[in-house]
Amino acid sequence: MRKVNLLLMVMAFAATFQGCQQADDKGASAPIQINNELTADEISKGILSPEVLWKFGRVSGAEVSPCGKMVVYGISRYSVPDNKGVTNLFIVDVDGGEPRQLTDNAGSEFDAHWRPDGKRIGFISTRGGSAQIWEMNPDGTNMVQVTNIEEGINTFKYAPSGDRILYTKDVKFVKVTGAEIHPDMPKSTMKVYDNLMARHWDHWEDGAYSHIFVADYTNGKVGAGKDIMEGEIFEAPLSPYFDAADITFSPCGKMIVYACKKQYGRDFAVSTNADLFLYNIETGETKNLTEENVGYDKYPAFSPDGKMLAWQSMETPGYESDKHRLFVMDLATGTKQYLTKNFDQNADQITWSADGKFIYFISGIKGTEQLYKMDPQTLEIAQITTGKHNYSWFGFGNGALVAQKMSMSMAAELVRVDEATGADTQLTFTNKNIYENIKMGEVQERWVKTTDGKDMLVWVILPPNFDATKKYPALLYCQGGPQSTVGQFFSYRWNFQIMAAHGYVVVAPNRRGVPSFGQEWNAQISGDYSGQNIKDYLSAIDDVAKESWVDADRLGAVGASYGGYSVYYLAGMHNKRFKAFIAHNGMYNFESFYAATEETFFPNHDFGGSYWDKENKVAQRTFANSPHKLVQNWDTPIMVVVGENDFRIPYTEGLQAFNAAQLRGVPSKLLMFHNETHFVTKPQNAIIWQREFFGWLDQWLKK
Repeated sequence: MRKVNLLLMVMAFAATFQGCQQADDKGASAPIQINNELTADEISKGILSPEVLWKFGRVSGAEVSPCGKMVVYGISRYSVPDNKGVTNLFIVDVDGGEPRQLTDNAGSEFDAHWRPDGKRIGFISTRGGSAQIWEMNPDGTNMVQVTNIEEGINTFKYAPSGDRILYTKDVKFVKVTGAEIHPDMPKSTMKVYDNLMARHWDHWEDGAYSHIFVADYTNGKVGAGKDIMEGEIFEAPLSPYFDAADITFSPCGKMIVYACKKQYGRDFAVSTNADLFLYNIETGETKNLTEENVGYDKYPAFSPDGKMLAWQSMETPGYESDKHRLFVMDLATGTKQYLTKNFDQNADQITWSADGKFIYFISGIKGTEQLYKMDPQTLEIAQITTGKHNYSWFGFGNGALVAQKMSMSMAAELVRVDEATGADTQLTFTNKNIYENIKMGEVQERWVKTTDGKDMLVWVILPPNFDATKKYPALLYCQGGPQSTVGQFFSYRWNFQIMAAHGYVVVAPNRRGVPSFGQEWNAQISGDYSGQNIKDYLSAIDDVAKESWVDADRLGAVGASYGGYSVYYLAGMHNKRFKAFIAHNGMYNFESFYAATEETFFPNHDFGGSYWDKENKVAQRTFANSPHKLVQNWDTPIMVVVGENDFRIPYTEGLQAFNAAQLRGVPSKLLMFHNETHFVTKPQNAIIWQREFFGWLDQWLKK
């Protein structure tokens, strides 16, 4: 199965890896042993450590029952000795109470959905070997497998009418391997390509494409699936994240709307032109609903009466981080309306109210993610929640909103939100035993003046048991993306609290190029990688370094992806501010990156074009300011981290940087993770990553 971990979708091409991940148990095996209890030593120290971080239960995949009284959700837990994890399903009442565990550790259960009648819960499980649909009663009893689809499925949904399901699975189209092309050479491991994209994010293309199948369904009986994309060399949901929210049934169950980028090869690599397609199950006809828009169209949502369709749209072709516009369409007339034209923020997780009178969504504002409500008739928008936190999912239950909430100091949990006041009541306490014994550092909101007179939000995270009479080393955190907010996320790798727990003041600026501060702030970075955002980084660290409790002679800079590029660039022009650097999967040589990355639309937009386009002044300025052209100035210890299966920013970028540092005699270290991608996700690798991370910083900043 080529499906990319769905949880990476929130921070795509940002090296934060926030939230929880689907456990990597891909088949039936003996139950793994999970131990989330803290040791006496961990309790005695009372601070966050790499080992404690992997004892967190990670909440995901919530859905409210049709009656609105219960929520089914998943918790992923990990066994470090087994080096893998498992996801189990739980249920909790919307009005509160003790959560009940529904499944055991025999396999990973995820993608849970209530059957429309509320009598059963369907989910995908690997306990039978391949990923199949299973069902159980809401109390976890009478668990049975309801599909046996060859090679398994990726995701599924019930039709609201209750008489159909849809599921996605990979369909083989193109012969790629040497053994397929030359049957007389069955042991050949070569692959043959004659078009882009040969590889994507974390896998070499294998000639298979995710397709949508629809099947009749009656009381646990699933009929033969019909491929509604038969013969098409395209994928749905959209790759590389394969988010099931890209596909939806109409309320009557007779239509499916799905997002798809119906392009192939080079066209696919250079474009973001994804459209919404309406498939009529009864006639078999497919209609493009958004043909006129040449940017992304995705995440369709039917109104309860099925007459209107809402979705998220991006206008600019090739710009993956353009404004997330909220559109609606009258399906009878085809009339479309841009609802958030005068709203300088994004609209995500678009959901209609039960009566169809309002549209709810999540939007980023000043480094947080909050819940909003819109009247599509008056275009009036009301912010429901405020505070220092991120909401990442919500639904409706029993007269309230049910949501998933996190912050830099708290991993994701489910809460009930009073719409009238915005106040929330916590429903789940997955990691209570950890919070009772581990002290978190204070998170401060700080506004810093930039060199061009703007106000920039900088999060400052102080060590636990902070003492203002002492001096602490400080870390400048460089965000990935580049268009990715430094929000109130709880990361399981780039975790600010674990950095603070190691005795560092963390300086995390929302520099130019991040969302939630208006479109001008977000868009400025494109074509200006070496410009204002770099100045913003320096403004942030220089401002905090003035504090009496920061040792300005012990500053470090760390980051991944675009943050890794930022570290490489700063290494060549920081004017001796920093005493140590760590760059993870960053761009080092723009020309080699451009020629090796797979989603070519990204550098075409953000760099301004290709390096061989000599008439393109924006592109030529970008390539002229590649970090490798400043390597002659490197004089500060640097650690480079790469994943061999990272095809977004190939590991050779980091290898070039490490080799250059070594040849220049700069103290340097290379961490090569042979079985990791753009992210380090396996428990033992992740713990080693943290140990090496702090070992390097302590060596150079705590002398």
